[in-house]
Amino acid sequence: MRAMMLERKNNPVSGRALPATQRKDVPAGGVLGRIGRLEVRLARDAEEIAAAQEVRFRVFYDELGARRDAVTAVERRDSDRFDSVCDHLLVVDTAIHGPATQQIVGTYRLLRQESAIAAGGFYSDEEFELEALIARHPGRRFLELGRSCVLPAYRSKRTIELLWQGIYAYVGYYDIAVMTGCASFHGTVPAAHAEALSFLAQNCRADPEWDVRAVISRYHTMDLMPPEAVRSRSALAAMPPLIKGYLRLGARIGDGCVIDRDFGTTDVFIILPMEFVSERYLNYYGAEAERFNA
Repeated sequence: MRAMMLERKNNPVSGRALPATQRKDVPAGGVLGRIGRLEVRLARDAEEIAAAQEVRFRVFYDELGARRDAVTAVERRDSDRFDSVCDHLLVVDTAIHGPATQQIVGTYRLLRQESAIAAGGFYSDEEFELEALIARHPGRRFLELGRSCVLPAYRSKRTIELLWQGIYAYVGYYDIAVMTGCASFHGTVPAAHAEALSFLAQNCRADPEWDVRAVISRYHTMDLMPPEAVRSRSALAAMPPLIKGYLRLGARIGDGCVIDRDFGTTDVFIILPMEFVSERYLNYYGAEAERFNA
């Protein structure tokens, strides 16, 4: 099994992500950020990846009711074929006594374009026409974010900030130009989220250069209410924190939503070119990286 440690890669794809003065190299296997007793880093070996999969199982299956098959139910791990080609970002609580595998309280799965090519595509390809977007932007390196989850006791602003510190360092190291991925509303009835989905469709859609459409066989409209009936405040209040976080960073939303019956969710597509990220957040996470590495 491949150890999840960073090493410099030579690749012909040019990302045009962050200015060189803002990029920070990620130490191989090292800590990427720290707030109090919490640290963020990449999984270092197969055991830590398995532990992250167990955290995902506790959130997606035990808490949120995802559909489990016989193997998943026995192993109590959320896993698929992409795990072996992804890097796994971890938040660990160093105050928990025991081995490192028992300290993992949050995780994010990171799939770089080079690894996706080797795996036969991105995870999101099953729901959205990501390949068409990549074809429109040759020479730019894409990163798919997925399987984001945090244990209930750790769902706080500082945990999310730690995860984004880690992502910021990773993006700079690999010269990532565009972050993408699915983000989910709980439940398989889009109408149950009519106001929030309509707000996204009417106010947060990607322009044609960056647009991504749900695959036609799974397409459901997000524009479910007339604009005059959509109240911004209540629409935003009804959105999952992850989606609101992406919007604050500058992300745009693709065309249509998709129902994922295995996970019991309604998925929308996130597109975040690095040049869309506001200077405020670039400066903030850059300053945090400087402080940590000082």
